[in-house]
Amino acid sequence: MIKLQSNITGKKSHFGLVRKMFNSYGCSFCSNFEYDQGKFDAVLWREGGETIYLRIPFNVLDGVLDHSNAYIEFGTPYVIKHVVNIGLDYDENSLLTATTGINQFQEPLDTDGFIRDKSRWKIAGEETIEQIINSMNELLSS
Repeated sequence: MIKLQSNITGKKSHFGLVRKMFNSYGCSFCSNFEYDQGKFDAVLWREGGETIYLRIPFNVLDGVLDHSNAYIEFGTPYVIKHVVNIGLDYDENSLLTATTGINQFQEPLDTDGFIRDKSRWKIAGEETIEQIINSMNELLSS
């Protein structure tokens, strides 16, 4: 994991205002969330079973997450690498895996895999966040 220094840390907004904007930058709201915290993920790179993500966590200060009026505060963003098993499993999900080649229920082989060329991914993450912050500032000032 590579923690990023960013001006997004501590910024506050309503969830509904920023969700669409984040989506426009390829950041998806993670469906694996608690009602008091969540995260936006952007795929920076994917090859085979390896994916490098930019992850921007946030906490809910007021309201309930996944409602547009939830008031959120962003935490420290980071870059993380997940390595998943793209082979076949021989369990109750094997038929789905055999027909699609993907098992959505498999646990990653490594949820915090070693990241080569850390400076490259640090820069990529910081550039993406900078674009998001610029759009966020425009959105919040209008």
